[in-house]
Amino acid sequence: MATVTATEHIHDEVRELIRRRGLDPVVDRRAARQLIDEVVSHYEERVATSSLPPLLDRDGVTRYVYDTLAGYGPLQRFLDDPEVEEIWINQPGKVFVARDGRHELTTTVLTPGEVRDLVERMLKPSGRRLDLSSPFVDALLPDGSRLHAVIPDITREHLSLNIRKFVVAANGLEDLVARETITPHAARFLEAAVVSGLNIIVAGGTQAGKTTMLNTLVNSIPPSERVITCEEVFELRPNLPDVVAMQTRQPNLEGHGEIQLRRLVKEALRMRPSRIIVGEVRQEESLDLLIALNSGLPGMCSVHANSAREAVIKLCTLPLLAGENVTDNFVVPTVASSIDLVVQLGLEPGGGRRVREIVALPGRVESGVVETADIFTTRDGKLVRAQGFPPHDDRFARHGYDLPALLLGRGSDLGADNNADDPAGYGASGRHSY
Repeated sequence: MATVTATEHIHDEVRELIRRRGLDPVVDRRAARQLIDEVVSHYEERVATSSLPPLLDRDGVTRYVYDTLAGYGPLQRFLDDPEVEEIWINQPGKVFVARDGRHELTTTVLTPGEVRDLVERMLKPSGRRLDLSSPFVDALLPDGSRLHAVIPDITREHLSLNIRKFVVAANGLEDLVARETITPHAARFLEAAVVSGLNIIVAGGTQAGKTTMLNTLVNSIPPSERVITCEEVFELRPNLPDVVAMQTRQPNLEGHGEIQLRRLVKEALRMRPSRIIVGEVRQEESLDLLIALNSGLPGMCSVHANSAREAVIKLCTLPLLAGENVTDNFVVPTVASSIDLVVQLGLEPGGGRRVREIVALPGRVESGVVETADIFTTRDGKLVRAQGFPPHDDRFARHGYDLPALLLGRGSDLGADNNADDPAGYGASGRHSY
């Protein structure tokens, strides 16, 4: 009890000093940390000559005060935990976290007021809002984590909050090889496909690792190229010298100023791109992306789908949302001629993510159905070479790749050892959590 009293005393003193100095602890965290340390040290000096309760846990009190005033309160410890991938609140008494693809109910209990205050504090840096006129919100936290919140009466009773942390799990394909998400053989092929300018779709379910895979593919783009990324909120982290990143914008209080993903794709074409990357296509922006890819501009994007075939079907359907004048007679052959590869990822029962198949689109349509060819497929839990071939072998040759040798598993090493026992570079089964 004494420690709690001391904590409250220090908390109130720091809060008052913050008010007097006009300090924003969320923006200037270093100053907030220094102020808290000063107050705690002064408190310890006064304890010996006053009736103040003793400070039994300096580190614990400092952390509590800092998290409360400069961080995100009881959620801050989960945000600081590198093993936590996602945090969500269904109701104030139910706070969940996910580690290694598995979720668990925590012992953290909040009040409705604390949840509202936390969301308001999280939204403040982004300038986005959450109210009756805008009951959904997507925003980015300063550390790169993605926030999504929904309020009643869209939800039944309580505010719903999801925070998907930005965890630097992999910057390049070699990192995914090291984590056994993909085999060295398949990784070498994908790297060559990216360098050669093939158009690639990354598909998978929620938390399957689509963004991580897309980010590693983007980082395989030659540094001489100019890359434009379009996202709902910034999630990709291209490690390239010439990049322009754009995100959507919500309407203001008067309902004006909204910038949708479709507009970003159109604007990107006016920015002299060598590549265009769309974080995820969900609606009619897929039509604008297909038109861009069909014009000869290489690009990549991700899409929610449970298989490569379903991803192709979805890309043949989403553009129809753009208007009645858009028909499948135009969309289906455009998908067949514009998309070259689909990389499908899956979430394993144990929480691991791995590439399940890599499928090529040869460019043909038969009876309204886009033909596909399996380049890599999963057999007995392992990603192995199938019988199909990718399109545009001339592009591979133009960039110095021997496509037949590449498909046989011969070529430069990528984060793993090409030994005689594994000439195809198949490696392990490809299971890993990240």
